[in-house]
Amino acid sequence: MPKRIGVIGIVVDDPKVNGEKANAIISEFSHLIIGRMGIPRKETQVGVIALIIEGTTDAVGAFTGKLGRIPGVNVKSALTAKSICEEENP
Repeated sequence: MPKRIGVIGIVVDDPKVNGEKANAIISEFSHLIIGRMGIPRKETQVGVIALIIEGTTDAVGAFTGKLGRIPGVNVKSALTAKSICEEENP
């Protein structure tokens, strides 16, 4: 199945309560992640995470779906329109 490159934006309200659950799911799907940037905003009790990912639409959907089911976690994703076919190793 072809892969796509994209971005997932995650906003975690009250990271002390919800951050551990979000990070567990991010670790579970770490094989999709190319890059990660996290910004803690302690004064507003919000954490913002940006992920650069590469995966199938099914895998990305499973990832964002699991994250989105955590109370206090908001998730948005954007994928490239162009599919990336993996080269077969000779």
